Amino acid sequence: MEKFELTILGCGSAKPTTRHLPSSQVLNVRDKLFMIDCGEGTQLQYCRNKLPFSRLNHIFISHLHGDHMFGLPGLISTFNLLGRTAELHIHSPKGLEQMMKPLMDFASYDMSYQVFYHEFDTNEPTMIFEDRTLTVTTIPLKHRVPTCGFLFKEKGGLKHIRRDMIDAYEIPIAYINSIKAGADYVLPDGEVILNERLTNPASKTHSYAYCSDTIYLPEITDQLQGVDLLYHEATYAAEHAIKAQLHYHSTTLQAAQIAKDAQVKQLVIGHFSSRYIDDNMLLEEAKSVFPNTILAKENALIVIDD
Repeated sequence: MEKFELTILGCGSAKPTTRHLPSSQVLNVRDKLFMIDCGEGTQLQYCRNKLPFSRLNHIFISHLHGDHMFGLPGLISTFNLLGRTAELHIHSPKGLEQMMKPLMDFASYDMSYQVFYHEFDTNEPTMIFEDRTLTVTTIPLKHRVPTCGFLFKEKGGLKHIRRDMIDAYEIPIAYINSIKAGADYVLPDGEVILNERLTNPASKTHSYAYCSDTIYLPEITDQLQGVDLLYHEATYAAEHAIKAQLHYHSTTLQAAQIAKDAQVKQLVIGHFSSRYIDDNMLLEEAKSVFPNTILAKENALIVIDD
């Protein structure tokens, strides 16, 4: 089975604590690494989890608050110290390049690689990345600054042709790809061998949705329908719902309601306020609405499988 797994590097909110680090995650899709947010301390966590720097080429920043992007200067400079030559692509709302360029220029780095900034609109869902295995689409959210989450979806693969069928019908190599794509095979005498006999189904595709800082926003459930794993911020407990609304954040119950309405398979909550000492209390609140909920924890590895 191809890898589709999430590593939590940090899951705290803006105020630093000794229990949680600022927001950052890494999604591993078939050994390609995609970073989501890059709070302070991200590169140390990246090393602690033994993630290879060489496989990280795309970083997605949900919004321009420090606890989601202050780790970028250090990470960029470390890549340079390592002699990186591959391009680095950073996707974010408008303004990140304007913030980063003076800092990097002031540091007078003789860069060994190029950094490309890609700005996206935060008002409409937009596909901002695509390769042969994956698409990434923005999820417009509502926070104090322009903010988006991200929906990662694997593309459907080809069917698996059965080795015994290749041998039984002496199928030439030239026909293998077309059969994997769904074609039947015609024997020299005209007999048609149906594709269903020749192949096994393609591997299951997976999906992951990341909903960063946002007020409770029920309208996003249409875009989230049926995802395998949903990360949704749950900064506040239910008793602090008014505070959550004032600060454009969500509560545990609101995050769980989003997961329930979107019929996701699993929910992970994070971005915990520093006021709470016991995260398990937040977990129990969320599970009262959506039982298949887990807590984000630093260095946790969440495997998304069948």
